[in-house]
Amino acid sequence: MKHAFVFPGQGSQFPGMGKALFDSNPVAKDMFEQGNAIAGFRISDIMFNGTEDDLKQTKVTQPAIFLHSVILYKTLNDVKPDMVAGHSLGEFSALVANGVLSFEDGLRLVRVRANAMQKACESNPSSMAAVLALNDAKVEEVCAAIQEETGEIVVPANYNCPGQLVISGSTKGIEIAIQRMKEAGAKRALALPVGGAFHSPLMAPAKVELAAAVEATAFNTPSCPVYQNFTASAVTDPVSIKKNIIDQLTGAVRWTQSVQQMIADGAATFTEVGPGKVLQGLIAKIDKNVTVEGV
Repeated sequence: MKHAFVFPGQGSQFPGMGKALFDSNPVAKDMFEQGNAIAGFRISDIMFNGTEDDLKQTKVTQPAIFLHSVILYKTLNDVKPDMVAGHSLGEFSALVANGVLSFEDGLRLVRVRANAMQKACESNPSSMAAVLALNDAKVEEVCAAIQEETGEIVVPANYNCPGQLVISGSTKGIEIAIQRMKEAGAKRALALPVGGAFHSPLMAPAKVELAAAVEATAFNTPSCPVYQNFTASAVTDPVSIKKNIIDQLTGAVRWTQSVQQMIADGAATFTEVGPGKVLQGLIAKIDKNVTVEGV
């Protein structure tokens, strides 16, 4: 039976995140200071003492979650994952865990990604919404119909678990979709407090910036497969890993499908490494027969 390590994405941040780690572990303390130097500002101060609003800015949130996850992983003893995966931003943490990226390069890429995404959000008003208790195919059908009828962009962005999808698109497109999803039978469809349409074609300008940074970065052969969001399958070839992590920015996070594939490939235990317990909850809803735990 195989052991999978999984890493959370945006939304798992909280004030005080990582502080206990910093205070109790000298390795962690050194890595946080290294992170501050690479980030170009004292991100650890915002993590430990900032408000929820401070931590909500994409350019802070993404490096903060990456730092917390990777540093926590590096302080674990004798861990040898059989497979790794990360939700959206978490995929960068997963790529440090399996040796594809160095800690420093991972953080640099996350910074580029976060800043590029924030810029894309500011230049093009857009949003996201959660759709609950409507099957995946129906959500896809409603999104496609809206795009065809109105020309507004609306796409499935996160397949989180059965009955929980997040859609992404233009502000107008999301407004229409919220109404249509309810009419189609969704228990709830509600706008999310995010600054932009992540994982949609509206992130194309950010994708150009991320692609340039990824292409200039060394990606090593992994110690175990990464199940990437874009393909929902095991990937070990560094060239393919690069392509998928770039495509993920405008493509969907296929988390449900990724977890199902990991289980099909033998995963019996999932350990979430990072702030919060979001992924543990989602994995338990995807398959209640596997063991889920945090660290």
